[in-house]
Amino acid sequence: MNKKGPLYVLFLSLVFLLPGCSSLTVLNPKGPAARTISDTIILSILVMLGVLAVVYILYIFILVKYRAKKSNEGYVPPHEEGNKWLEALWIAIPIIIVAFLSVITVKTTSAVENVPADYKNQTPLVIYASSSNWKWHFSYPEEGIETVNYVNIPTHRPIEFRMYSFGTITSLWIPQLAGQKYAMSNMLTKLNLVADSEGSFIGKNANFSGRGFAYMEFETLAMNTKAYDDWVKEVKETAPALTEEEFKSLLAMEHLGRKTYSSTHLTFSPPPADHGEMNSEDGMDMDMDNGSMEHQDNTKIHPSPAPASETEFDSVPNPELDEPVPTSAVEEHTHDSN
Repeated sequence: MNKKGPLYVLFLSLVFLLPGCSSLTVLNPKGPAARTISDTIILSILVMLGVLAVVYILYIFILVKYRAKKSNEGYVPPHEEGNKWLEALWIAIPIIIVAFLSVITVKTTSAVENVPADYKNQTPLVIYASSSNWKWHFSYPEEGIETVNYVNIPTHRPIEFRMYSFGTITSLWIPQLAGQKYAMSNMLTKLNLVADSEGSFIGKNANFSGRGFAYMEFETLAMNTKAYDDWVKEVKETAPALTEEEFKSLLAMEHLGRKTYSSTHLTFSPPPADHGEMNSEDGMDMDMDNGSMEHQDNTKIHPSPAPASETEFDSVPNPELDEPVPTSAVEEHTHDSN
């Protein structure tokens, strides 16, 4: 008897039990964008299950019908050239399936990139979501407040996240409200979503960005309009203002709890220019309607926080354009070998 058999059975049992330890939040949408994505995922799974069902049914049928028997011992099947119609059919079916899924995916991508159709007549609430090692900063230019590692939004109003990063590339993802979108330095990316029900939803960084990646989770609290307005009023009355010195200290900290401020860093550290937009001649352009503030020289305004000292090479700051790139340990080893 194979002694490893029970171990394999135990391992497979654990594999099937592990998904039950956490809920599939992406399939429990609480907004139109997430619902569109969820429907597309379910449709794709059903199509794939249909393909698998046909394949396994044919597989079992052929195994049973053409299995070796004592009655056909010594039987030699005749040579067949094949059936052109069947060959054309099993080439056409995968093409049709792939084309169908491609059309659905393109439509879904287009739908989630824009404001949901039922909310196009409303003005979106703009929230700048900027990441740094390893935390999230949420700036509300319309309200003039800022939060760290949590974001509150009103229900039944379109939200437009404008994202960028002070360090490595990250990806903002609130599975129950929308898909994920990258946040990068020196450029803005946008993510549209709507929460059509109140609740607390987990957001996270969906792109590995270093050893503190696992800590980049935040709460997204969707509340009714009155509760949201009361919260904004309370923040303005009780929270401290965010100074430039305080913001620099926030960037330097690697792990941080929740913070709330009655002003934003956008006044002294404006976001990068939107992709495809032109800045003014003097390099500064402030849009008072939506709080967007662009600057031509983003590298000076958005300094990357210094990385933690791990190696001598890691501690070298980013070089200027006219400064030679420092030699890494790998390059030195290569030169010594030569």
